[in-house]
Amino acid sequence: MINSLTINKAALKTKSMYTAAAIFAAVALPQLLHVVGSAVGLGPILGEVFLPMHLPVLLAGLVAGPAVGILAGIISPLISFALTGMPKETMLPFIMVELAGYGFSAGILSKTEVPSFFKLFIAQISGRILRFAAIVFAIYILGNQTVTIAKSWSFIVNGLPGILLQWALLPVFVSIINKRKGYND
Repeated sequence: MINSLTINKAALKTKSMYTAAAIFAAVALPQLLHVVGSAVGLGPILGEVFLPMHLPVLLAGLVAGPAVGILAGIISPLISFALTGMPKETMLPFIMVELAGYGFSAGILSKTEVPSFFKLFIAQISGRILRFAAIVFAIYILGNQTVTIAKSWSFIVNGLPGILLQWALLPVFVSIINKRKGYND
């Protein structure tokens, strides 16, 4: 009994560290890109292109499970908004839904025998579908006129470099982390 409590405490501590690290990275990476964008005269567009909040949330789900992924996906945009005003207030709920969907679906898939790339791909589709559904709900059920269906498609097109970056980096990161944890992926 005492041994299982020690294991649960250790697991909780590890998951808490993954959650905190993911939230920190999901708040810090967009700010880094905004600084770089301002320095080279591109402004905030680099965030829309490289999707910096998505990387740590997807990674958290893939290596630490659905609870960590969903928490990081919900909390990081809220903290970022509170500290920096970004993402914009009108987009905040949609980004929260999308990131929570990424983290949850990546986490659900994390223990499956599917290669990391396919886990990532399914999680990306799940998060985008949830974001699109939230936008449709906001427009047609709530009467929200601050976002449009056409604008939601532009997020996908603008974010293609970020999606490609996720495909290139995340399976490698997952493999490295899982090997350190003693898992094979």
